[in-house]
Amino acid sequence: MSAFSLDDMALFVEVARAGNFSRACVKLGIPNATLSRRIATLERELGVRLFERSTRRVTMTSAARGWFDRCAPIIDELRVAHEALRGEDAELEGSVKISTPVDFGITYLGEWLPEFCRRNPRVTLDLDLSPRQVDLFAEAVDVAIRLEPPHDERLVVRRIGSIPRGLFAGPAYLERHGVPRTLEDLASHRCLFIGSAAKGVTWRLGPPGAEHRVAVQGQVGLNNMSLTRILAERDLGIALLPVDLARPSLMGGTLAQVLPRVPMGGWPVHVVTTSRQQRAPVRALVEFIERRLKAASA
Repeated sequence: MSAFSLDDMALFVEVARAGNFSRACVKLGIPNATLSRRIATLERELGVRLFERSTRRVTMTSAARGWFDRCAPIIDELRVAHEALRGEDAELEGSVKISTPVDFGITYLGEWLPEFCRRNPRVTLDLDLSPRQVDLFAEAVDVAIRLEPPHDERLVVRRIGSIPRGLFAGPAYLERHGVPRTLEDLASHRCLFIGSAAKGVTWRLGPPGAEHRVAVQGQVGLNNMSLTRILAERDLGIALLPVDLARPSLMGGTLAQVLPRVPMGGWPVHVVTTSRQQRAPVRALVEFIERRLKAASA
């Protein structure tokens, strides 16, 4: 077997992660024909077929998967080492593509990111605010913020904090239907929740290890916290909301807190990446969000 370069190994890792030659070319900044030729040459040198190719996607062969597991950490570590040569005091520079739920982006990142941008003027941010679970590999996303961790063994998932939450309802709703005195009372109320109204959901309320499960029903199921808050203000039911999202409405009198003395716990916040080793701008952004999230939860 002929010797191959670390550059070829890096090309293999990028194609494997992208699942597509065209997307890998965009990230690498090289022509498709060049990348295809380099990968074909690498396969000949290794004596192993690395990818099964189709018109839209390439998938690793079983032999390539094991090699990828060994190669990817090496390439990532080399990139981090290369950045370290610039020195710890070098100004951060580069782009970061981040995917986040809509409400987390508006409620939290909208408040925090101006400070990050002022501190790091040479870092550009591309934000994708969406309720969908984006494919980090296919869409070249550097980091995703998730409340529910994805079930993909290729991804690296780390919990960085939690979002304080509470139960809220419009004063007129509580006047008409009564104020719940216990968590069990919620089962007889009309609730607003993320999920399907036809199926209902189970709220797990309380601190970790002492959660109380309550099956709730309602007329409207949603996938957006801001709209949930608006409908709660319009007296359509009791909503489980981030405290920070509900605070302006609470102060304005359009929402009232339900069971304020009962611990509700928080929604766990996870950072999701494709590798444990990240470029300096990505690491800086994640660390910044983690610090701000912990301060907000204190």
